[in-house]
Amino acid sequence: MSPSSPSAFTYNGGAVEPGESANFRFTVSETYLGDPVRIPVTIINGSSDGPTACLTAASHGDELNGVEVVRTVAQQWSADDLNGTVVCLPVLNVPGFLAQERYLPIIDRDLNRAFRGSETGTSAQRIAYQIYENFIAPTDFVIDFHTSTRGRNNMLHVLADLSEPSVDRLARAFGSNVIIDGEGPSGSLRREATTAGIPTISVEMGQAHRFQRSMIDAARNGIESVMAEFGLRHPVAVHWPSWRTVIDPDRQNTWIRADAGGIVDMHFTSGDLVYEGETICTISNPFVTEKVDMEAPFTGLLVGVLENPVVYPGNPLCRIVELDDVTRRIIESNTLNEAM
Repeated sequence: MSPSSPSAFTYNGGAVEPGESANFRFTVSETYLGDPVRIPVTIINGSSDGPTACLTAASHGDELNGVEVVRTVAQQWSADDLNGTVVCLPVLNVPGFLAQERYLPIIDRDLNRAFRGSETGTSAQRIAYQIYENFIAPTDFVIDFHTSTRGRNNMLHVLADLSEPSVDRLARAFGSNVIIDGEGPSGSLRREATTAGIPTISVEMGQAHRFQRSMIDAARNGIESVMAEFGLRHPVAVHWPSWRTVIDPDRQNTWIRADAGGIVDMHFTSGDLVYEGETICTISNPFVTEKVDMEAPFTGLLVGVLENPVVYPGNPLCRIVELDDVTRRIIESNTLNEAM
């Protein structure tokens, strides 16, 4: 049987033919003055048939690393590079992006809790609906980029519902060292698209309000790896990491929260290995006359840590995930080799 012919990618108001690329702004809402709120879109439709991938970022408007990842792919790849189609949505939450806020301004709603959206629902749901129906629903898989919220820093890792074989394949192909298994919160793009049969992963990387070039480069390598796995782009190869740990729901995975208010002296950074009983950080008052040591409840990897050094009691300090013995020994060996 001969391969099927490539087809146009269509959306409400337009189409991108095989062998062509298009940059445009797509209306998803209106301002108080009735002016359009438009998201930037790039569609690269290869001249050869293949799957359709969607890359999204900034559903939280202040999470910028993914913006640069998706924007770079959109402007550096061409239709000649592809067997299939790549849909690039670098800024989903344009009002939040313009205000440099996490949520949709004024209405203070989380766009990433509004999918798959509703044509007649809240403002957030209507925006999500336009994005989903036009650019998510027609695709075969989605990679959704995020960072930590402000004041924290995440190592690069993938969030995915590994109970779905197609999602498991996508998550592993991205090539991150850490995959955290779970279906995700209701209304998140990852959960709702996966439930609808579109394999979707989230990639967490770094901090809000900045570009972190090493993470951006690593994420671009992850995209290349996925495209190789699904036959979208040649001549690139799937990237398999030197070590990987999958944190399933049975593995310990928790945020450690402050037991006191004060100023934090963090002794580790994201990606560090810590041992049970080891002091991760110290919280002290302004006079340094009272101190509280926060200890690791088990041996594990810090996938997220506090960057803003002030806390109230109960504020999150770091996220720690439990490692299996083999992965722990590999990380210990790598750390030793780097120190030599």
